[in-house]
Amino acid sequence: MYYTAPTLVRTYMKGGEDVPGAHDLSSLRLLGSVGEAINPEAWRWFHRVIGGGRCPIVDTWWQSETGAAVVAPLPGVTPLKPGSATFPLPGLSVRVVDDHGRTCDPDEGGLLVIDRPWPGMARTVWGDPDRYVRSYFAKFREQGWYTAGDGARIDADGYVWLQGRVDDVMNVSGHRLSSIELESALVSHPRVAEAGVVGAPDATTGQAVVAFVIAKGLASPGEDLNAELRAHVGRELGPVARPREVIVVDELPKTRSGKIMRRLLLDVTAGREPGDTTSLVDPDAFTALAADFRRR
Repeated sequence: MYYTAPTLVRTYMKGGEDVPGAHDLSSLRLLGSVGEAINPEAWRWFHRVIGGGRCPIVDTWWQSETGAAVVAPLPGVTPLKPGSATFPLPGLSVRVVDDHGRTCDPDEGGLLVIDRPWPGMARTVWGDPDRYVRSYFAKFREQGWYTAGDGARIDADGYVWLQGRVDDVMNVSGHRLSSIELESALVSHPRVAEAGVVGAPDATTGQAVVAFVIAKGLASPGEDLNAELRAHVGRELGPVARPREVIVVDELPKTRSGKIMRRLLLDVTAGREPGDTTSLVDPDAFTALAADFRRR
């Protein structure tokens, strides 16, 4: 069994198929994904190249506070959709609601809540029980729902699609756009290995989409990857999702566990002094990224 993070899968994709192809992976029977939503392109690559097209992918959604996986497929039982964590596990229950607690329509984005909390979950914050209530239960106190802080949508078949942290959802001209969905659209382009997308202040639209991407291979003379990728996102998600800027970088700011630190990218696009960078794998690479953005 191999349980890993989507960021590492995308790192493998950037390196090509030669490295996994040089090893005997025939003993693998189950793959797992954790830490953030996995984009469909990475899911398919993981399934085909690492799993040989035969291993189910158990894409899990949970938090330390939940004490267990909450949304995940049962391998060999649940029909899979690339990029979806599928359904709540037996005995558990979630729903997607708007800020007023209304259950969202199919494919309408909203807040993911656990509507039937259970005893295995965290019951307090050490030394600060009021903070526990404020953080997880205050928003929907009347309903008794646990608020996860993640955005999601549920499709017409009941499959849960995670959209990342609520803080990673941007508002462009009144449209809610998820960083995860935008990054997935970019990674589906054959020239893109990884992407980090954030919102930047914009006087006209409120926020504008800014994408930082790591490209595969070397650019050809005169190649305008910016225009090509902007058009690609527009075709995939609609004109409102087209990035204002696409910036090709050598590396994205990542923690040692492989998560993209979007808050640092937000600091850069907002013109703020970046926050703490000590958890980054390569702080110098982020310093270079920030300096390059300011020169623009």
